[in-house]
Amino acid sequence: MSSIKNLTTRWFPIILLSGFLLTPGTLAAHCDALDGPVVQAAQKALQTGNVNLVLLWVREQDEAAIKQAFTKTLAVRKIGTEAKELADMYFFETLVRIHRAGEGAPYTGLKPAGLDMGPAIPAADKALQSGSLSSLSTLLTTTIQQGLHQSFEEALEKRNFKTDDLAAGRAYIQAYVTFVHYVEGVYEAALLQSHGHTFESSEVKNHEEVH
Repeated sequence: MSSIKNLTTRWFPIILLSGFLLTPGTLAAHCDALDGPVVQAAQKALQTGNVNLVLLWVREQDEAAIKQAFTKTLAVRKIGTEAKELADMYFFETLVRIHRAGEGAPYTGLKPAGLDMGPAIPAADKALQSGSLSSLSTLLTTTIQQGLHQSFEEALEKRNFKTDDLAAGRAYIQAYVTFVHYVEGVYEAALLQSHGHTFESSEVKNHEEVH
């Protein structure tokens, strides 16, 4: 029980913050989508013949496998249009699968282009493209403020209950815990340094195994 409690306490802030703006699987879909950054890098690599454009998406120990798949793909692409399409898809799937494995995350197949990624991921990409955090900062601040005020108001509203009204008392405790966890989660998540998808892969996986 203590190990479950420790893991929940440690990773609740991260799960909470990611839940503000992302639906389940959104981060994975960002990497796995046909119009995602990994496949876009693969397309450019095949167009230019420069495998280095995709090697940065995998670990150093996986470079050989990607180079081998890249060489095979370039050779098959020359056969014809249909062969080119099949070869490209093979390379996309290989690259994304190995990229996800490097994160300790499962590969569940390529996702179609045009998926709704929610507001956060597109805003993050645009921030890097524009070199400005202004819009992204506004989005995050507004979202957090809304959640903070909502959980605060709900707890405040339920705070003045009669001592012998256990139902009302339990309703307050639930609202109180939600509010405090929200505050703690936002604060602790804000202190975290970015490590890619590390929490999404190994640590959350361990959390799930404990359950």
